[in-house]
Amino acid sequence: MRLSVSHRTHYSFGEPIAGVVQSHRLQPADCENQRILNWSVTVEGGLAGAGFRDGAGDWVQTVTLRRAVAGVSILVEGLVETQDLNGVLTGHSEKVHPSVYLRDTRATMPSIAIRRMAEELAASETSPLDLAHGLSRKVSELIEYRPGETDASTSATEALELGYGVCQDHAHVLIAAAISVGIPARYVAGYLYSEAGDEMAEASHAWAELHLEGLGWVGFDAANECCPDGRYIRLGSGFDALDAAPIRGVAHGETTEHLDVEVSVGQVQQ
Repeated sequence: MRLSVSHRTHYSFGEPIAGVVQSHRLQPADCENQRILNWSVTVEGGLAGAGFRDGAGDWVQTVTLRRAVAGVSILVEGLVETQDLNGVLTGHSEKVHPSVYLRDTRATMPSIAIRRMAEELAASETSPLDLAHGLSRKVSELIEYRPGETDASTSATEALELGYGVCQDHAHVLIAAAISVGIPARYVAGYLYSEAGDEMAEASHAWAELHLEGLGWVGFDAANECCPDGRYIRLGSGFDALDAAPIRGVAHGETTEHLDVEVSVGQVQQ
């Protein structure tokens, strides 16, 4: 598939601040799953600083606004050709050993309930791939998709107790379950193209990747009960939603902040 992306982010401040420094993971990597045909990131009034490819293979770009600002506007536009590889991340260059992703965070720390669920499945499944699919299906069953009820600070433990959430919560619970039975797992931020009327698919999306022997990293989207296919664009990864956030930053000054985000993903006929 050929997918076009338009992603607008605007931060507005109650009072002008002295400046802003941001770190962006807004440049998708080329791999066999996706080929970047064109891509641009524009920060109004921003100055691009150091950029580097981190150990996970994701491009990180720093941007600064060295003046008094009342807001920050970021526009991402691009065209990507994707390929369905049954969720297996192929040809993605990275240096971090998968065992690093056995580490949990506040968001992905397995509770007793998550451990019990994962251990019961591990005792019945015959292969790591079957177990990974089983964990993803179980998370889909346990977490009802319900937007607007959880927020960025909701942990895997809290989401499971609530029994509902959004793609971030599905990913956090799946990661927590996987690492509790020794499967390296990480959070992936990206985009998803969906047909009109598909309420469980948002253009700005997240899922989990589990590292399985013989296959490498394999994506699992428990929110949509599938593995990432040609509808998905992968931006970057991390231990959890905060670590993998496409935009992180520091504002120089004390003020209130309001965030507006518009994301659209469309299919382009070849």
